[in-house]
Amino acid sequence: MSARLRSIAMLTASAAAALTLGSTVAHADSGNTGQQGVLQGSTTASYFWDDSSGRAGDTGLPAAGKPMQKGLAASPSWPLMTEGYVIYKGKKMPFFVGDRGPGDPSSRGVMLDLDAKTFAELTGGTFNPDTLGVDGNGGQGHIKIQYVVTKWGDGVGKKNYPVAFSSGAWAEKDDSPMVQQVSVKNH
Repeated sequence: MSARLRSIAMLTASAAAALTLGSTVAHADSGNTGQQGVLQGSTTASYFWDDSSGRAGDTGLPAAGKPMQKGLAASPSWPLMTEGYVIYKGKKMPFFVGDRGPGDPSSRGVMLDLDAKTFAELTGGTFNPDTLGVDGNGGQGHIKIQYVVTKWGDGVGKKNYPVAFSSGAWAEKDDSPMVQQVSVKNH
């Protein structure tokens, strides 16, 4: 290998290592779950279930084109296919952003719309397939949750703390994702 090619190879390897180190997020310590997180926070969550039936406020299939399922959440600003988990009263459930919303409630601080099955499991209720709602949880429709984003989706949306749907962040490409030192504790 010529000296010039060797220099280019070393420069390329150095650049790749710098990019890798620069984009690495905190690793969980030994007492943690072993998952990495890129953003954590808290918000109020509501619930929904869209099976494209048109009943109970159902608006159709979710925006990501995936069928409604347990773990599918709606965000007013995060990119579709963003992944993470929520924690409520010690219960931890995974989610992925497969839809947009909540709409108007997001301007009042409701920044995550969980699927009704996940919401039911978190709150001790049961999913009602006839009403697409949650029964047996004392009437809770909004809960204060902790969230950890473990992976940003590739599409449009804000890769940072959630903002209201009315901001239009859901339609803008964010090439500067938030990278936060996240200590992912075992809950």
